[in-house]
Amino acid sequence: MENQTEVREFLTSRRARIRPEQAGLPAGGSHRRVPGLRRAEVAMLADLSVEYYAKLERGNIAGASAGVLDAIAGALQLDDAERSHLSDLARAAATPGLKFQRRAVKKPAPIRRGLQLALDTITTGPAFVRNGRMDILATNALGRAFYEDVFAAPGLGNLARFNFLDLARSRVFYPDWDTAADASVAILRTEAGRDPYDKGLQDLIGELSTRSDEFRTRWGAHNVRRHGTGVKSFHHAIVGDLTLAYEGLELTTEPDLSFLIYAAEPGSPSEERLRLLASWAATRTGASETAAEALQTMAEHGDA
Repeated sequence: MENQTEVREFLTSRRARIRPEQAGLPAGGSHRRVPGLRRAEVAMLADLSVEYYAKLERGNIAGASAGVLDAIAGALQLDDAERSHLSDLARAAATPGLKFQRRAVKKPAPIRRGLQLALDTITTGPAFVRNGRMDILATNALGRAFYEDVFAAPGLGNLARFNFLDLARSRVFYPDWDTAADASVAILRTEAGRDPYDKGLQDLIGELSTRSDEFRTRWGAHNVRRHGTGVKSFHHAIVGDLTLAYEGLELTTEPDLSFLIYAAEPGSPSEERLRLLASWAATRTGASETAAEALQTMAEHGDA
């Protein structure tokens, strides 16, 4: 992931997605030869010379001031995640020696006992801690049951690997698989900008690019995102359909880790199904039959 290439492709892809009329410029008719804005139009919107913006878009971003980056972000209508990504790319360009400090694969550090205790206090929804490579590092009991398929090969506890290398199960687990796949790649792309010389991340991206056309296509889109809050749908092999709200929390003492919690709407079928999953996780033996019987009862009473 060479920095100049990353900068060039990111800025080019952001420029291509904006139509002139979206930027308050004349549409230009059918004679436009490139999608989106021209370099000269971005330069005008950012109040930069065409030559200087062209230099930046070629990847020569080292030394660009915060004001210049902010002007470009405004001209390209970048969201918060994209602005942060552009700043990360500029920071990496300004500190090229960093790559010599981060060549070894970083083994995940043991999760602090206090953090595991905090996870264990959450009993009504799946909760887990992951790193920027999307390795699940720790869970509560319900989270371990929720992500049981992810921990099996070929997922090996990595959400991106599960998404793209275990398609038979991941396409069932994520009913809206395309959205989940887009988010997974965007999170990895964000992490690649934040820590471009993480050998473990490079290896993961190389593995997925080699083995998955779906990943490779999405990686080329250069989309980034912050995984903050929202609602997701799942289909769990034991308890069926779940609609869960999620919150992603950044850890002050460990900013490279994310603490995520899923919760069901009180009184909803999803809440009941999480209780069934918790029961299954606690008993294991014969639990799948018990859960199936309970789901059948729910259906008979019109709750499923």
